[in-house]
Amino acid sequence: FFNLKKSAAEAHRLLVEAYGETALSERSCREWFQKF
Repeated sequence: FFNLKKSAAEAHRLLVEAYGETALSERSCREWFQKF
């Protein structure tokens, strides 16, 4: 998602859409995006 120029919030929405409740939390997405 990072390579697709998505924000952390957009990436989180896509993950929830694909994986449902088992998806990564939005906070975790933000932390990962900060690292990369």
